Amino acid sequence: MFIQTEQTPNPSTLKFIPGEVVLENGTMFFESINDAEQSPLAQALFKIQGVSAVFFGSDFITVENADQDWDALKPAILGTIMEHYTAGLPIMTGEATQEIADDGADPEIVEQINELLETRVRPAVARDGGDITYHGFKDGVVYLRMQGACSGCPSSTATLKYGIQNLLKHYIPEVECVEPVE
Repeated sequence: MFIQTEQTPNPSTLKFIPGEVVLENGTMFFESINDAEQSPLAQALFKIQGVSAVFFGSDFITVENADQDWDALKPAILGTIMEHYTAGLPIMTGEATQEIADDGADPEIVEQINELLETRVRPAVARDGGDITYHGFKDGVVYLRMQGACSGCPSSTATLKYGIQNLLKHYIPEVECVEPVE
């Protein structure tokens, strides 16, 4: 098994591409070993000193390094991922749910927001090792969560406010602004 690595715009994250499916559907973001109860691979990665977050996309894994010393951490991460795949262990043993705060939002507007996120935004942020998830629409405000390499990235605020907010406002007049969800 050959695992490729790619740098991301966020210097504290690195993208690992195992050449195999990571998640069949959706994405998962773990910010602690306690969050990773349903993922044997994420739990194993958190046991490596310095790993502070793990993100799974369809065909990649993004790992955040609290210390940003990749020379020491990268071989351990590569070994853990390879060992996991070689053993044939599952990536996930359960399903996680996310909270959505729509509180009576117009379903047509919510559908438009999700379609734009799915077709225009998520593919772009996935190339950088991250994801963005919808968490609600209330009183003109769209709530989104940056994940993976996008979480904590120096350019994430600009991406959210100037890129995504402008896109949504252009196509959906009811959208007034976009706010991050922690």
